Formats: sequence, C-alpha cells, structure tokens
Amino acid sequence: MRIGVDAREITGRVTGVGRFLGGLLREWSGSSVASRHEFVLYSPRPLELAIDARRFRTREIAGGTGTWWEQVQLPKALANDCLDVFFSPAYTAPLRVTIPTVVAIYDLSYVAHPEWFRLREGIRRRWLTDRTAARARAVITLSEFSRGEIIERLGVPEHLVHRVEPGIDRLRVTRHHGTEPRVLYVGSLFNRRHVPHLVRAVAALARSRTATTLDIVGDDRTFPHEDLEGLIARLGLAGRARWHRFVTDDMLGSLYGGARAFGFLSEYEGLGMTPLEALAAGVPPVVYDTPVARESCGEAALYVPVGDEVGVVRALERALFDETIRAAVLAAAPATLAKYDWTRAARETLAIIEQAV
Repeated sequence: MRIGVDAREITGRVTGVGRFLGGLLREWSGSSVASRHEFVLYSPRPLELAIDARRFRTREIAGGTGTWWEQVQLPKALANDCLDVFFSPAYTAPLRVTIPTVVAIYDLSYVAHPEWFRLREGIRRRWLTDRTAARARAVITLSEFSRGEIIERLGVPEHLVHRVEPGIDRLRVTRHHGTEPRVLYVGSLFNRRHVPHLVRAVAALARSRTATTLDIVGDDRTFPHEDLEGLIARLGLAGRARWHRFVTDDMLGSLYGGARAFGFLSEYEGLGMTPLEALAAGVPPVVYDTPVARESCGEAALYVPVGDEVGVVRALERALFDETIRAAVLAAAPATLAKYDWTRAARETLAIIEQAV
C-alpha cells in the first residue's frame, strides 16, 4: 500500500506536530509491519529527519507551508502518485482529493474559544477543520477529552474518532549540580497558557526566595498580544527571567536538567505534552486543574485551580523546596508515563490508516 504523508511539520523549527509525526516515522522505519507499505512524504522544503529513503520517498513541492500549498499545490502531486491513502498529521487535509484521508486533530481551541484567534485565522481554521473531518475516513486525537470535543463540536461519528496516546521524547538531559530553584516553561506562548500568571508567581516567590529564576522556551503566538518582556521588566525580573524563543534539543535537555519545577498554567489543551516531558526529565510540574491535565498527568503533578495565582505561588514553592512533595510527585511519574509509548502509538496509528482504505 502506498501511504502519502503531509510532512511539512518536520521542516524548519520542529514543534509539537512535527515531534508527533517524527516519532511515528522513526517507529515505522524500524517496524516489520510498516515494511509492507511504501510511504511518500510531501514537503515544500527538505526534510530534517534521517530515515530509509527507499521506503520513505520524499516529494519536494516548492512553495510556502500554508493553506495555498496544502489545498492547491499538494493535490496536483497527489493525483499523479497512485496513493491508496493520505495521512495528514496537522488538523487539515487537501479537500480536492478522492483517495481516503486520515487526519490528526489535537484540539478544537479555535472552535471552543474563537476569541483567542484573529478573525480570518479563526474562520479559516474552523472551516477547513470541519470540512476535513467531515470527509475523513478516520480522525486521530491524543486524549479522551479531545475525542469528546471532536464528536460533540464537529459532529464526527464516534466510531471514526480514535484516541492514540503519543510517545514522550526522551531528551538527553544534562543534570546540573546543586539545587538552584529554577522554574521552567516550555511551549508556544498562547493566551490560554497564561504565561504572565507564571511570571507574576515567580516574581512573588522571588521576594522571599531570592535565588528563584525562570526560563521560558517558546515562540510568541499570543492574541491579543501579551507584552511578556515588559511584564518581566516591570516586575524587576530582568536577568532572572530568561525568554528563549527557540532552542536546540541539546539546550532543551540542559534546561530540563537544571530545573527544579515546571510551570504550565494552561486552561485548555488537547493533551499537554511538555508537562509529561518534564516528568520524564525528573521535574515535577505545576499545572492548572483541568480535565485534560488530570487525564494526562494523573497523580504526577501539583494542581492549582484555574486563575488562582496565589495558589500557583504556593504550588511552585512546594515543587521547588518541599522534598516530600517532590518525591511523591516523581514517584507517581512512571505509572503516568507508561501510557505514552511511541511503539504502541505508531502501531495503533498505522492500523487506523490501514483500516481506512
């Protein structure tokens, strides 16, 4: 069987969707079951993933990485390649193709909270995702929370929506000597993740715990725009709160290795991967108490009611300095992380793609 794959997300600066697709492709490259198939990877730029070029053919289609490439340029190539099925790992797929499609939809934030998106972007996302889901032979998502949202908000029949828990990337963590009270945040900056709440909490904690510092990793995608640099300056955290727009995996491993607590104050996620990465690196996460956070982290997190900034300060202090609390959270981590395995995720995803044909 020939399986086409939209591989745009494993070019350039790879973020969440790219990590998901990269994890699947790495597993498929070593799988005897996947060896029965030929994969064709489509991208506007050279791929940044080392895989067997004989089984994973690449088609570079020049152009941008947005909707025009996906809906106009890509279908022309698909029509000539005799594919049996097309897999899109990033919410939407070409609408003008006749072959079966399987799409991964991680969350419906732009449906549940349109106020978080610019008007045109929100309309585009909602329309394309709705049309893609209506045409798809199967929809893959990462949590039971998102599965319920897709069924309810997009009207996709239950039997077509499949939960596939991803693996967790095990970064090469560089352990730092000492016990400096460092807080870490990793993830693109969206309003729903309330990074200003985290900055204010660190500033409040630093008044009594003067060595406390914060590292923020992620590009700014806030709308309406949040002036994070201005907030850091106003709170007197210059030099103690460092914002890294993008880091390499080695640098990220070093940041995890030096952190004592992880802050991720999101009120809405499809799953929330970086708190799980933190657990895998031995860093206890502090998260807002939401259904999906409970589903993903279980007992391996410190939970704070959404919007309770005083509670965030207290939870960070426990995560940084209370060895009993730290030990309890990290002791629960293995059971939580056992659900997230790339081999299982790749096997389940491939079975869904096969069944779609």
